[in-house]
Amino acid sequence: MGKIEVSKTDSPTKERPHGIKYSLTLHDPSNQRIMGFDNAHAVKSTKKNHYKGSRIEYDHKHQNIEDKGIPYEFIDAYQLMKDFFKEVDITLSKHRD
Repeated sequence: MGKIEVSKTDSPTKERPHGIKYSLTLHDPSNQRIMGFDNAHAVKSTKKNHYKGSRIEYDHKHQNIEDKGIPYEFIDAYQLMKDFFKEVDITLSKHRD
């Protein structure tokens, strides 16, 4: 089961410069999130050559149930949807095996 929630913010912010708040998730049969993309909370950047903790990202993805999120480079809504459905296919194929 999947869930897509998107809303426009009142105005762009440092955390959401594109002006939207989003949560795209894939859930297992017990309704637990197994993968998703969102900008609901901050995650630390893991980019090389950046001082750890110096950059906080809101756009991120969760690759499994346990992870706290890794930064995701938001380009536009179309690319977000493409990336989400690509990850859905990958995740579902892993869970089928």
